[in-house]
Amino acid sequence: MTPDGLRTLFLFKALDRDKLEWLAERGRVEHRPAGSAVFAEGEPATCFFVMLRGAVALSRRLHGDDIEISRTDHRGVYAGAVQSYLGDRVEQVYQHSLRALVDTDFFVLPADEFATAVRTWFPMALHLLEGLFFGARASSVLLGERERLIALGSLSAGLTHELNNPAAAAVRATAALRERVAGMRHKLAMIADGRLDGSRLRALVELQDAAVERAADAPQLAALAAADAEDGLADWLDEHGVQGAWDLSPTLVSGGIDARWLAAVGEAVGAENLDAAVRWIAYSVDTELLMGEIDDAVGRVSDLVGAARQYAQLDRAPQQTVDVHELLDATLVMLQAKVPPGVRLVKEYDRGLPRIPAFAAELNQVWTNLLDNALGAMDGSGTLTVRTRGDGRHLLVEVGDTGHGIPPEVRPRIFEPFFTTKPVGEGTGLGLDISYRIVVNRHRGDIRVESRPGDTRFVVCLPLTGPEEEGPDEGAADRVASAEGGQ
Repeated sequence: MTPDGLRTLFLFKALDRDKLEWLAERGRVEHRPAGSAVFAEGEPATCFFVMLRGAVALSRRLHGDDIEISRTDHRGVYAGAVQSYLGDRVEQVYQHSLRALVDTDFFVLPADEFATAVRTWFPMALHLLEGLFFGARASSVLLGERERLIALGSLSAGLTHELNNPAAAAVRATAALRERVAGMRHKLAMIADGRLDGSRLRALVELQDAAVERAADAPQLAALAAADAEDGLADWLDEHGVQGAWDLSPTLVSGGIDARWLAAVGEAVGAENLDAAVRWIAYSVDTELLMGEIDDAVGRVSDLVGAARQYAQLDRAPQQTVDVHELLDATLVMLQAKVPPGVRLVKEYDRGLPRIPAFAAELNQVWTNLLDNALGAMDGSGTLTVRTRGDGRHLLVEVGDTGHGIPPEVRPRIFEPFFTTKPVGEGTGLGLDISYRIVVNRHRGDIRVESRPGDTRFVVCLPLTGPEEEGPDEGAADRVASAEGGQ
């Protein structure tokens, strides 16, 4: 390649004669037949290529398929070792694959020679490029950590709020239970002071056991039906001389006790002991109901703790075979406090989908980012849809919302680092970038978006065979720069 020939390429046309001669001495012209590979993604980046004639296609490998990014026949386009000027501070491998579509000629410059030229001829530009590259990567790491801390704080606050409700309910029920047990001891003394003979006392104990069983299986009445039942039972208690009928009837009705059943109590203990026996039964029923409340509250605490452990993947291997639905449910529990009352959650799970190998804790971070964005887009009202399905080779997770949508002019940039549509100070622009890294780089999957006003859907595509071994990740800024450099 002659210096004059190099000057016809837009990349070199501003160089002086000495620099063109330097390039001509160190570079060479290479031919690639139609359909052949110029270089392959992941191989050591040894050369910088400038196309002289022909046509090429640039591609990346995604979950087993080669995805074409662009194709061009524009003379002078370049690709290859475009980051060699950064030296050993980054891993020097080809970020894409390049294929000749027709018989194609290239001016080829060894990577170390290209690096020398950039460092020597353009020192100011080199500093600017290095500052941009490493500054963007450092900012991404720093703000990414900050983003995770903010998300963790938000999730912790939500979890604390969710735990507080059942814990407070258990404390209240325990205090009430203590009072009921004290009352039962008092009534037991009154019943067992000799006024009841052995047969009647035995019958009362049997009725107590029967009342507890009824309370455990009592159906939940509607408010109007429960009020009618309480009024009727209170009237019956008044007619039979039981004091405090209006205080006793709600407890008895909640335990499934009606007037016919109390009539059996009167026959068993005698009319003169009915008041004390009814109170004894009411204490027993109330105690059973309170223990049920405590059991329910403790169960909710246990479920929340289990969801937190599932979300954080404590004591579990980083990569494991997981049920994606369990991960989604755990994330939804963690975000429950952030779901406004006006948002309806719809889950459409295909439970027949298989378990897949994945980095579970990292996928939970993806779900968190997507769900949080969906909730933010709906401004407090709408429908949040979480859907799973399969296509034979992949497991698809879809997060949809009925918010205002993503403008078409913004959509191509949503996965760029630091790009955000939120007001200044409210977003770092790293949530979707982090999600992209996790899905694409860690799991060799794909993530895409479809959006129009009232219907936005992010679809995460995960291979059923699981992620491959983790490959080099030079970051999203690196990714974008490489793609643009290969145009």
